[in-house]
Amino acid sequence: MATRAVLADHQKMFTEGIQAILKEWKYSGIKITGIAHNLEELNKIAEFPIDLLIIELALADHLGTSIISDLKKSQPNIRIIVLSNYGEPSLVRDAFIKGADGYVLKTNHALELTQCIDFVMEGRTYLAEGLRLSPQYDKQKSTFTSEKKKVSEDRLLLKQILSKREKEILSLIVQYKNNKVIAQELFISDQTVSAHRKRIMKKFGINNTVKLIKFSLDHQLV
Repeated sequence: MATRAVLADHQKMFTEGIQAILKEWKYSGIKITGIAHNLEELNKIAEFPIDLLIIELALADHLGTSIISDLKKSQPNIRIIVLSNYGEPSLVRDAFIKGADGYVLKTNHALELTQCIDFVMEGRTYLAEGLRLSPQYDKQKSTFTSEKKKVSEDRLLLKQILSKREKEILSLIVQYKNNKVIAQELFISDQTVSAHRKRIMKKFGINNTVKLIKFSLDHQLV
């Protein structure tokens, strides 16, 4: 059975572009059953079963994530991908808390969206390149205090956003093991470990291993 998908974005030309991309995506099994350019149109479409919703949070008059939780309540099995111009960590984090399954920036490559669709339809969460759930981790910045509290409260979300392999690698990084040792233990290449390490740090907004270890221990991620 084809995946019933709905596109929701206030820009008509943009929805046409996404529709064209999905049509060219071979073996996707996706059927666009509706396009909404405002909340009123989306609410009408949402009266019928939807498998996948790709939505811009700015669809409403004000930027917000409550629409995600509302849709999840009315359609528990729906998968929701946020495709947005907005990538602030607090907004991304809140979107996942409200029930989003994936988050992609409009500045990302189209392949990032197709990969995100694959992930969420398999029941996994997806955080695209260039996004993170927390602000840059810097103990010297007093502005981080309140954000750190929020991130701590969202510990389960932070764990959820990591893949199984990333969790394995993070647990070894916290043990102060280098890429070569980790690669040997997991039977993968040094380059693969390095790529995973960089992606983990990007997700958490951290720019070096020492801060990553500190962040992981502070938030009990391992």
